[in-house]
Formats: sequence, C-alpha cells, structure tokens
Amino acid sequence: MSTFIGDFNAKMDIKQRVILPAAFKHTLEEMGDLRLVAQKDIYEDCIRLVPYKTWEEDMEMMRNKLNMFDRKHRQLMREFQMNTCELQLDTNGRILIPKKLTDLAHIDKEVNFLGLDRYIEIWSTETLNQQPISTESLAELAQEFLG
Repeated sequence: MSTFIGDFNAKMDIKQRVILPAAFKHTLEEMGDLRLVAQKDIYEDCIRLVPYKTWEEDMEMMRNKLNMFDRKHRQLMREFQMNTCELQLDTNGRILIPKKLTDLAHIDKEVNFLGLDRYIEIWSTETLNQQPISTESLAELAQEFLG
C-alpha cells in the first residue's frame, strides 16, 4: 500500500490553485488514480485530501457501521460528507481548491502539505505554526499510545 510521506510548502495562486507536491503526485500515480476528495477536516482547521479509492474504502466502512434509519447515524454521515468535493489534477499538476474549503480552514496564500499515511493535509502556514508540540510532549504521546 502506498502512503504519503513528507511536508512541503506551497503558494496558492489567486484562482485558488496550488501545485501538488511531486512526491504526492508520484504516490497517486502509483495508486493508479489521480482523483482526490477534499474535505474540511473534522478535527482540525485544515483540508484533508483523500485518494478517491481510499475515500471509497472509508465510505464502505462507514456504511457497514452506520444504520441510515437511525437519525444520529444519518446526521453523522451527512455532516461527514458536507464540505467535500472531488478534485483532479490539471495538466500542470495543480489542484483547484474551492473557496468554501479554504475559508473553512482559514487558508489564504501560504500553505503546507503534510503527508499523513493514507491522507494529505493542507494547512495554512500560519495555523500550522501555531500547533507546535514539544519534543517532550511528543515522547509522552508515543509512550502512551505505542509504548
């Protein structure tokens, strides 16, 4: 299984387009599909990019766990799928991110792409810089969850 690794800085142009880092484009090519689903992350102020095949797998998992005749389950599915769209790379390797998503994630011009295993996150550089975690805190989390 291919994964996304690394972090990259980029600039969004005035038309809301940004060049996908070459390493991430290569990983998508290995997966055999350049389509992505973009969504406002449910936990953080960032945009989550999901390869289309991974999105389908995630949706299948949700369908198997949720009962669409249960109001709360249906509400979760609805909210999860709000603020999402399908993206495709243009001939220059750029993606066009809808303004609605950049507004929700407080993204302006300077962005950071973060590879997060099966997903890619797009952060406002300013927002990401406000999220630092100390080496000691990271070590404590690793010990707690992996130790």
